[in-house]
Amino acid sequence: MIVRARRELRVGGLTPLTTIDYPDHLSCVIYCQGCSWRCRYCHNQEMITTNPEPGYGWNQVLNFLNKRRGLLEAVVFSGGEPLLQKYLPQAVEQVNKMGFKVGLHTAGSIPIRFSQVLPLIDWVGFDVKDLPSDTDNITQVKGSGQKNWQSLKLLLASHIDFQCRTTVHWQLIDEQRLVRLTERLADLGVVDYVIQFSRTNHMLDSTLGYSVLPGERIEQLKSTLTNILPTIKFAL
Repeated sequence: MIVRARRELRVGGLTPLTTIDYPDHLSCVIYCQGCSWRCRYCHNQEMITTNPEPGYGWNQVLNFLNKRRGLLEAVVFSGGEPLLQKYLPQAVEQVNKMGFKVGLHTAGSIPIRFSQVLPLIDWVGFDVKDLPSDTDNITQVKGSGQKNWQSLKLLLASHIDFQCRTTVHWQLIDEQRLVRLTERLADLGVVDYVIQFSRTNHMLDSTLGYSVLPGERIEQLKSTLTNILPTIKFAL
């Protein structure tokens, strides 16, 4: 019998099987309802608010995971922003006890909770929004840049496996700033870094348009960034 540990964890959705959300592991993704920020290029708007009824009860999720023992290797907590939920550490502990590795997708919006949950996590996919001084323009939340980079420093000090990624919309960041951002991350010791280009068909900020650069400029930018950080990847 599975006992409900923390029914307050709000789960907005569940992907039962994925090979891309935790590197080299068969995993599922638990989407935690609610987000601290309002990123202008966000395409997951239904996950932002904390008010809707959960798509899944936590006990439903535990029952699902119990049936997947021996089949799945890892469970990824994503969002929204998982750190927004005060019961995340307890939920992660429960999943750990079931024998799964645990991944976390986060932008580190609540550093103190990030520090609490980090010892329980096996891998982190960390969203670096922009340079600290420019992040608030993306998230539309004052002070978000400081929190984003404070959490990144916590992650770097933890020695946990991680990947950093930055979503690019060319109306919110330019090539020169992306170069400076990559230089700063390389200087901090980031190795696994992915540049991903925003989806433009369903964004929170409807004033943003298509995000494109001529192919030759993209190729030149890739070359420049690869010279800075040879392990950088690009998700087109």
